[in-house]
This record gives sequence, C-alpha cells and structure tokens, in this order.
Amino acid sequence: MEKRWTAVAEADPIKVAKLAEELKINTNLLSLFVQRGILCFDQAKEYCNPNFDQLHDPFLMKDMDIAVKLLGSALENQKKILIYGDYDVDGTSAVALVYSFLLKYEARVEFYIPDRNKEGYGVSDLGMQYAIANQFDLLITLDCGIKALNTLKTAKDAGLDIIVCDHHLPGATLPPADAILNPKQADCAYPFKELCGCGVGFKLLQALVARYELEFEFLWQQLDLVAIATAADIVPMQGENRVLAALGLQVINSNPRPGVAAVFKSAKKENEKDINDLVFTVAPRINAAGRLDHGKEAVKLLSREDAEAASNLAFNLNELNATRRDLDRSIAEEALQQILERGLPSKKTTVVYDPNWNKGVVGIVASRLTETYYRPTIVLCKSEDKVTGSVRSVKDFDVHDALCDCADLLEQFGGHKYAAGLSMKEENYEAFCEKFEEVVSRKIDPELLIPVEYYDLELDLNEIDHAFYSSIKRLAPFGPLNNTPQFLFKGVVDTGYAKLLGVGREHLKFQVTQQGTSVKFDAIAFKMAHHYDLVKSKKPFQMIASIEENHWNGRVSLQLMVKDIKPFS
Repeated sequence: MEKRWTAVAEADPIKVAKLAEELKINTNLLSLFVQRGILCFDQAKEYCNPNFDQLHDPFLMKDMDIAVKLLGSALENQKKILIYGDYDVDGTSAVALVYSFLLKYEARVEFYIPDRNKEGYGVSDLGMQYAIANQFDLLITLDCGIKALNTLKTAKDAGLDIIVCDHHLPGATLPPADAILNPKQADCAYPFKELCGCGVGFKLLQALVARYELEFEFLWQQLDLVAIATAADIVPMQGENRVLAALGLQVINSNPRPGVAAVFKSAKKENEKDINDLVFTVAPRINAAGRLDHGKEAVKLLSREDAEAASNLAFNLNELNATRRDLDRSIAEEALQQILERGLPSKKTTVVYDPNWNKGVVGIVASRLTETYYRPTIVLCKSEDKVTGSVRSVKDFDVHDALCDCADLLEQFGGHKYAAGLSMKEENYEAFCEKFEEVVSRKIDPELLIPVEYYDLELDLNEIDHAFYSSIKRLAPFGPLNNTPQFLFKGVVDTGYAKLLGVGREHLKFQVTQQGTSVKFDAIAFKMAHHYDLVKSKKPFQMIASIEENHWNGRVSLQLMVKDIKPFS
C-alpha cells in the first residue's frame, strides 16, 4: 500500500540560529533539538541528562496525602493489603512494582489479577468477592478502577479502604474510593497528565518513601518495571515519562531484577537494551501470560527474587509467546482470506468474525489487519454467549466516537481514540457491520485511509557518521511524540548487493550510495520485497529511513532501517 510522505513541522530557522550560538553542533542536530522544544543550552543539558531530580513532587497529585496516610497506616498496623491490577503489561508491571516493594517492608500483602476469559478487563465482581471473603483491609487498584463504580461500591460497602491508581479518563461520576490518584482528573494539579498506570503506582511509592524516609535506593531499583510499562502502554515519551523510561533503562542495563534478566536471556538478547527491546522482547512475553494462561504468571516472574525460579518462569512465558505467535499468524491468515472472500478491501472498514478464534490474540490480529489494509478494524470471536473482540483505528480517526454511534447494537464497549473492546449479541453482528461501515464512511476523511510516513529532515548519506548517530541517541528514549528521527534520502542507488531475505523472502537487504560520494551504507527493509525490482534496477530511488547500529561478530557499524521506498526522478 502506497504511503503519503510528510515532513515533520520544520524547525524555526531563527530558533535554530539562536540555539547554534549556545551549542556548537551540527545544524541537522540543532533542527532535531528545536523540533522537540529544546531552545537553549540549559534545556538541552536537562533533556540529554535525565535524572531523579527532574521528577515532579508526588504530593502535587490530588489525594496523594490521603493515599499515603492510608497505606502508611496499613503498613504500621499490619493490615491486610490486596494489590489489584489488569492482565496487560501496564497492569501486571504495576502490580509487581507495588507488591514487591511492600514485601520489602514485611507487609501483609497479596495480589490479584483477573482472568481474561472469566472476568474480563478491569475491577471484577469475582475480584471483589475474593477481597471481601479473605478479609482484606486495604484495596489498591492499579491501571484500573476509575470507572468501576459498582464493583468498588461492593468492596467499600464491605468496609475496605480503597486507593484507586489509574490513568484512564475519568467518567462524570467517580468511584467510591478513599483516595483516587489519577492526574487526568479535572481538578488534579499534577503537572504531567500522561503517566501510565504503573507510573501512577510509582508516584504512590515515591510519596511513601518521602513521607516515611524509606530506602531511596530500593525505590530507584523499581524503575525497570516503570520503563517496561511506559514503553508497552504507548504513552507519550515526553516529560516525566521519558525521564522514568531513561532511568528504568539504566537499571535494566546495570542491575536488572531476576525476572527481567531471565526474559532477555530466554530471548537471547545480550547487547545493551533500549526501548525497542522492551516493546518487542519483554512486552510480548509478559502479555502472553494474560493472553494464553493467566496474568498472575507475569507478576510472579517480575516479582521473583530467586534467579532459578525466575528463569523457569521466563522459559514458560517464552514458550507461551511462541504459541501466541503461531496463533496470531494462523488467525491473521484466516482473517485475510475472509476479507478477500467478502470483498472488504473495497470498504472503509474491516470487520471479521469467527467464533473459534482465540480471545487472547484478536487484538494483535486487529493491529496486523490495520497494517495491511489501513482501515478501522474489528476482529471478533465468541466468548460464552457473546460476540466479543478488539477494535483498532488509523491515525487521527476516533474509533471510540464511531462506536458510540453504534451503541444500540452493542452490549458493552470501552477504550479510547485508537483502540477499544466491545461485545454484542450474535444476532446483532450483521446489523453492526453495516452500521459501523455507514458511520465510519460518513465521518472519516478519505485521506486518513492512506498511511503516512513522516520524516524529520532530508539528509545526504555523507552527513551520517558515528558522531552524528551518537548525538541522535542523546534524544532517546524514543516513543510517541518523541519518535526515532527519520530521514529522507533522495537519489540513492543500490551498489549491486540487493537480495531478498527471510523464510518467505519478504525482506529486502541492499547497500546504497549517492552520486558524487564514495560513502556506502547497508540498508534493511522489512516486508518490502515488492520494491526489489526498483532497487535492483540501479536506477535512482528515494527512501525514508532511520539510522541504527548493527552489531555483528564483535563489529559495530551503522545501517539504515528503511521505512518506505519510492522511485526518484
């Protein structure tokens, strides 16, 4: 599918010139700095050197003082504490964070993760029945709870104290909790609004450490989990999130907890770890627990102190993830076949359904289908007596808003602009497909159905060297709203080494140069075999690519990670 190429907003040349007076560095780098709001030496110094002092005072968050007093009292009086969180990476990381921290101080603490198939997402009735039956005194919800009005009322009526730690948008009515920690509350003065659920849990611990003068070094060691959750939950990699992720990566690369070290060992990842390693190596394995087994297995892994036990758990999750990949691949193939048979490529939406598909992987399949056809996509399966599934959108289209217009055909739905979940009666399926197509067709700008590839700057190959790459790395960790810099290269030609790689020969590897220069760089273009003839022709072409290091046989070289290719004339 052809993409639209769009330049990121050009850096103001006046601001670039002013910054150049303070920083005597490459003009291209200055442009990247200005694009990220770095306008003076002090801002550059702070941005490139994340540290603990850059974190906000946790007591700026609404209800933090109440929450710390409740938790502190529970610890001092040996009350029973239940840590409750969802089965995704953010939820299980948050639970492991708070659970393992409180164990350090000999708390009477347990954790609870709902079963994806039996209980679904959020604070469940079964979970609250467990809390009441086992006579817990304090309930702390993590990455959930802000809309759990009825289930938390059950717990509150039974006499539990409740602290809700969440980052999802609150509804018009708040749950009956003693303290609600959520920076997205309208009357919350906390200056950074985009923490993940684990990040909110960390702020609770940061406040507890400050109030009771607990061991700071132990708190620092918990940042590996915050980095994992921040990377996996696709929250903006700006402000406090970027600081937390950077500090967490320092922990992961210097002294990772046994569970995290075991995951990387099982995946055979030995080099220095970055955000991509958290997103593509750690997160899928943690998620595999909730998708195919139970999310509590992920918490066990992340909170285990014994290296051998952690290794066994990591091995199990690695196997689960391999099974998940096979399921994901087979369901995606079946879904793609269904799309063709039903003529869906000509529509503005993709809705596919098979009662036998696995509930735990339909979200991944929806993401894959969106990449293939770039349409608002829904993948549905059967769960008990309901049709249920996951929704994914395209950039700048609010799929949750579209679902609101279809609410009369749904039993339940929830989520946000780009991703959601839903359930419906099976007899409503056909009518829902028609209405969803009608709503999206009416609301979506046709241009949004063409994927976009962004680039920060246009570069020549001879402007790339190790010093340039090292400076780019100072802008990391990368993620949403602080994306890895991508560059437009025009008039490049293959030096004659183009070849296809992979089991299905779907990947393209080649070497490029430009007229008037002897500089050559290896390039890899995943799933771009369709560009082989253009590259192999030795005619000039253009491409968007990022720069990365390639480690091979003890040697380190720079290579280009290609995002898209087009002819050049």
